Amino acid sequence: MVAPMRDELSEAGFRHLMTPADVDEALQRPGSTLLVVNSVCGCAAAGARPGVVKALREKGLRFDHLVTVFAGMETEATKRAREYFEGAPPSSPQAAILRDGRLVHLMGRMSFLDRTPEMIAEELAASLS
Repeated sequence: MVAPMRDELSEAGFRHLMTPADVDEALQRPGSTLLVVNSVCGCAAAGARPGVVKALREKGLRFDHLVTVFAGMETEATKRAREYFEGAPPSSPQAAILRDGRLVHLMGRMSFLDRTPEMIAEELAASLS
């Protein structure tokens, strides 16, 4: 059931993190990382995934690493990823920008609700300027 939702990010170059060890390895690498906490919810389908893809393809955002976990599927990996979000409450979906393993910008569910993919892409782009 979630394969198309995974594929949407895979096709944009995201690597799926399946275990807490995968998360630690990915988020402790040097450079910039975009981590998406994927979800089956409507705001992930209507806003988060398309907005992130639009930011990469149309806004020219570049990251050294693109990674994702799937809330409700890889629960332990998702829990570990959220530990990098400096006390922010869990939310699905989420998009986090990390630089050298440190959180730079975090978008939670409220950042995706009732927002167009274009608005989401703009916020991601603005967070890097």
